[in-house]
Amino acid sequence: MSIVRRLWALAALASLAGAVGLAVALGVEGFPRGLSVLACLAVAAFAAWRALLASAALQRLYLALAAVASAGAVAIVVFEGRPLGNALVLVLFALSVVSAREAFTVRVRLPVAPPPQRPVLFYNPKSGGGKAERFRLAEQAASRGIEAIELTPGTDLRVLVSRAVEDGADALAMAGGDGSQAVVAAIAAEHDLPYACIPAGTRNHFALDLGVDRDDVVGALDAFADGGERRVDLATVNGRVFVNNVSLGVYAEAVQREEYRGAKMRTLAATAAETLAGERPPELHWDGAHGAESGTVILVSNNVYRLGRWLGSGMRPRLDSGRLGIAVMGRSELLAPEGGGAAPPERRRPVRLTATRSWTAPHFEVQAAKDVPAGIDGEAAMLAPPLTFRILPGALRVRIAPEHAGASPAAALPDGPAGLIAELGRIAFGPAHRAGHGRAVAGEPRELAGRSPP
Repeated sequence: MSIVRRLWALAALASLAGAVGLAVALGVEGFPRGLSVLACLAVAAFAAWRALLASAALQRLYLALAAVASAGAVAIVVFEGRPLGNALVLVLFALSVVSAREAFTVRVRLPVAPPPQRPVLFYNPKSGGGKAERFRLAEQAASRGIEAIELTPGTDLRVLVSRAVEDGADALAMAGGDGSQAVVAAIAAEHDLPYACIPAGTRNHFALDLGVDRDDVVGALDAFADGGERRVDLATVNGRVFVNNVSLGVYAEAVQREEYRGAKMRTLAATAAETLAGERPPELHWDGAHGAESGTVILVSNNVYRLGRWLGSGMRPRLDSGRLGIAVMGRSELLAPEGGGAAPPERRRPVRLTATRSWTAPHFEVQAAKDVPAGIDGEAAMLAPPLTFRILPGALRVRIAPEHAGASPAAALPDGPAGLIAELGRIAFGPAHRAGHGRAVAGEPRELAGRSPP
C-alpha cells in the first residue's frame, strides 16, 4: 500500500470522525434547532458521497444539492449565532470527501510498449456532438505521426479498417461511439494489433471502464507514443463483437438514455413498456441453475457491471475476468419440476415476479420463438435465435496514455455504502502489498495485476 494513499485514507477517516462527532455535539447542545443542522449536513453528506464517481452531469447535480444543503446548514447556524463550530463541521466534512476520493483513486502502472510505426485513427466527426472537430483531432493525430481517416456518411467502417490493415497499419484507434469502438476493436483483436480507445463519443462507457480519461480526448492519442499496454476481454453475440453489453427484449432506446448508466435494469424495464407500445416482448428461454427458465428482459455484458445505486454503479470494476455478466429482470418461471423433465405450461411454478438476479458465465445461450430486439453497445438490432454469447478472454491489446488511470474508477471501491468506511480502514491500517506482486502499484487492486501483453 502506498504511503500517499494510506495518508489520504487516514485523513478521510479522521476528518469524517471529527465532523460527525462535532455535529452530534452541536446538535445536542442546540436542541431542537441543532437537529435541523444535522439533517442538512446528512443530506449534504449523501449528495457529496454520491458525487464521488457519478457521471459529469449527475456529479454537478449532486454537488449542487450538497451545496444547497450546506447553505441551509450555514443559514441556520448564522441565525443561531454560533457559526464557528458548525463551519468547522462543514470544513471537516468537505475534507473527508476530498480525501476519500483521492484514497479510492486507482492508477495502474502498465508495461510501456514500443510505439507502432503506422498507427491509424478512425474518427466520426459527428460523434459526441462533434468532439473530433472541436478538438481538431485529425490535426493532433497528424502531429503525432498517426494517420487519421474520417468516417463519412455511407462509408463502411469495417471496410475502411480492413483496408488500412491490408495496407500495413500496425495499430488501430477509434474516436467515436461504443458501437464504432467495437468494430475497430474486433478487427484489432483478429489481427492481434494494439488498439486505443479515443473518448470522442457521447458517453464513452468503454473508455470509462478502461481507465481512459473521458475529458482528455487529445491526450488519449498519446497511447501510441509512450503508452502502456494490457489485455482485456471482448464478448460476442452470434459472432458479433461487443465491448460493453447487449440488452435483450427492448430496443436500443434504453441504452441511449442518460439514466441508463446508473440504473440499467430499471431503465430497461421502463423502456420496454414504452418502446414496444403494448406489444408483448418475445419470451426468452435459457438453462439456469435450477433448470429451464424464461423471462423477457436480459442484460448480458462483457464482464460484470455493478447494478446497484451506490458508488461505482453502472461501471465494471475490471475487464479481464474472462466472464460474461448476466442479469435477468421481470417475471422468471421455473419450467422444469424438481424431479426433472419438461413441465407443461399449466404446471409452471413462478420463481420470482419483479426482481433482478445476476450471475457470471463464460458462455450463455438464449432461445426464442422469433427474432429478438436488442441494443448492442447502444445500437438497435434484431437478433435471430438461438442467441449465443461468448467471452473472449484477453482478446484485445489495449494501449492507454501514461497520464490516464488505466483502470476503472470502480476498481478499488467496495460493493456498497456499508463497506466504504471498512475499506478506508483497510487502506489506512491494512498490510502493504508485498514487493514484486505483479504490477500492483499505488491504488491497484490485486485482480488488476497479472495480465500483460505478450
